[in-house]
Amino acid sequence: MQHQGALAYQRTAQQTASPRDLEANLLARLASRLQNIRDTWPESRPELTEALNKNRKVWSIFVQAVTKDDSPLPAPIRQNIANLGIFVMGQTYELLAGADPAKLDALININRQISAGLRSKG
Repeated sequence: MQHQGALAYQRTAQQTASPRDLEANLLARLASRLQNIRDTWPESRPELTEALNKNRKVWSIFVQAVTKDDSPLPAPIRQNIANLGIFVMGQTYELLAGADPAKLDALININRQISAGLRSKG
């Protein structure tokens, strides 16, 4: 019963939250999941590929959004997000090729920092 209440709250929050808040929450959740994998390594190794793919998909969406001509963000911010996205993709492929859990730290920190930045500008 408590689980159903939590799901209902989550759906309501998603419907009323701003896109910035949704992005911040998503990045925070991804960072937490990656941190959990890092903290419970090597037992959590089987979860790595799925977590990395979800993180990559989110960053792909961010990069696509900021590289569109109609993006409302200033050019320097667009460039910074695109550069971060390229770095995230590179780290992701390196991790998939040879899982070194220490390489998760950069992805975790980037997601946390961007999440915090999105929340502070709300």
